Amino acid sequence: MEFKKLDGKLTVSGQISASDLDELAAKGVKHLICNRPDGEGSDQPNFSEIARRAEELGMTTHYLPVVSGSVTDENAEDFAKVLNSAEGPIHAFCRSGMRCTTLWSLANGKTMPLTEIVKTAKEAGYDMTGIAARIGGSENLGEGSSLAKYDVVIVGGGAGGIATASSLLARQHNLNIAIIDPADIHYYQPGWTFVGGGIFRPEVTARTMASLIPNGVDWIKAAVAAFDPSRNAVILEGCRLVRYDRLVVAPGIKLNWDAIEGLSETLGRNGVTSNYRYDLAPYTWELVQNLKGGKALFTQPPMPIKCAGAPQKAMYLSCDYWYKQGVLNNIDVEFYNTGAVLFGVEAYVPALMEYVKKYNAQLNFGHQLTKIDGAAKRAWFATKDADGNDTTIEREFDMIHVVPHQTAPDFIRSSPLADAAGWVDVDQNTLRHKSFDNIWSLGDVMNAPNAKTMAAARKQAPVVANNLLADMGKAKGIAHYDGYGSCPLTVERGKIVLAEFGYGGKLLPSFPSWIINGQKPTRLAWLLKERFLPPLYWKGMLRGHEWMAKPVIGED
Repeated sequence: MEFKKLDGKLTVSGQISASDLDELAAKGVKHLICNRPDGEGSDQPNFSEIARRAEELGMTTHYLPVVSGSVTDENAEDFAKVLNSAEGPIHAFCRSGMRCTTLWSLANGKTMPLTEIVKTAKEAGYDMTGIAARIGGSENLGEGSSLAKYDVVIVGGGAGGIATASSLLARQHNLNIAIIDPADIHYYQPGWTFVGGGIFRPEVTARTMASLIPNGVDWIKAAVAAFDPSRNAVILEGCRLVRYDRLVVAPGIKLNWDAIEGLSETLGRNGVTSNYRYDLAPYTWELVQNLKGGKALFTQPPMPIKCAGAPQKAMYLSCDYWYKQGVLNNIDVEFYNTGAVLFGVEAYVPALMEYVKKYNAQLNFGHQLTKIDGAAKRAWFATKDADGNDTTIEREFDMIHVVPHQTAPDFIRSSPLADAAGWVDVDQNTLRHKSFDNIWSLGDVMNAPNAKTMAAARKQAPVVANNLLADMGKAKGIAHYDGYGSCPLTVERGKIVLAEFGYGGKLLPSFPSWIINGQKPTRLAWLLKERFLPPLYWKGMLRGHEWMAKPVIGED
């Protein structure tokens, strides 16, 4: 980790982990400031995890979260209070260090010349010219705050964003495209279930973002603060503008760990784990291997969530290991689902129930995890009693796999692009925004009633690419997305129930039933998930090869 110096007292950096704290302590750091809200990234440890180790090393910790791109005067005042009152070196971190540097700039705006602020920040690798007017100066600062204009701007460098860029270039190679994403690492998140089951090593699910951005596409490594569709502009943190002719919105989904009381304080220890975070999936496998008896709980929060089958897949793979080790009879397995059914498409439920019976797992519907005490090994669930009254039940556990609540990112929910529930408001067939004709959206962030899966984004990207180009007059016909999603339900090591469906639960199998019968557990579906889908993702979908994903084109 590179720690960048802003003044004699303060250093800043991007996201740190507990393992970085020894180096900070060796540098004499006495105060640690976190300016990044928990749950922004799938590989992000919660601040409470870092704070525990920092306090062991004698540091005072300060949690001052700032929504990306939305640094307020109050945020700057809180930051300044710590700077002014703290004795000894201070280190602040966020996702990239940009928010910390912005706070430092605003905190020093009345006492330090603007040119010095901008120069110091630039030497540390942060561009503060975009907030010059706010800091309060009119000096000649060189380059302005508006970046280049693009034919297409794509917000989000995840599966949907990169696939759309590649599909656009495969059809029209001379487009001027930018992808905006602050992350350094790109993850193949469907692989984390296999990491938690001891099948994949975690590192095979991660690659550098730089290695995946398509040739000819500009990567703007920054966070989005807001949208200004009236001016065809995206506003980045630091108040810089990126202008577009057409916009694609695909930033993914936010994991809200704090929606469950006590969860953030105990994740990754005390038997509390989740396959929904890169660094925690290996802990799931560790717990599974070490559990020889006791109680194992698996939970599912309110919908929508990405990969709605993942909560129960964690249960099946765990049970399969315990079954084959001969210890399953010593373990009470319970599944607590906020929803009312095991799986939303009824055709696949009978096959899944066979495994529920095999593993003697108790299903509890209408139970929402609301609180957890890891040290005491207790979990609390909101439900209703026999008379329909709200009540809370308490359960002990030796291991618990938790799935966090999930929402659209903050900068989406507060934008003019969002519907009343906070999701990007699109036509479910064309994926075009309902109010802004030059905006499209795909992936987990938009409000079409499809399953939020990687397989859905694989089908959506070519639809968006075709329809965007049709709007430019460079393609004929409008493509329609049929709601396709796929959930390979891993019921045991070596067999999968391959659920494929579209809008309204319509079955949309990719193969004839004599090859893969999706309503039965099959070895071939397992091989598809283990051997074929990862290279299809890295070498196909992200490179614009639309294997088994060609859009159906209709009339204009």
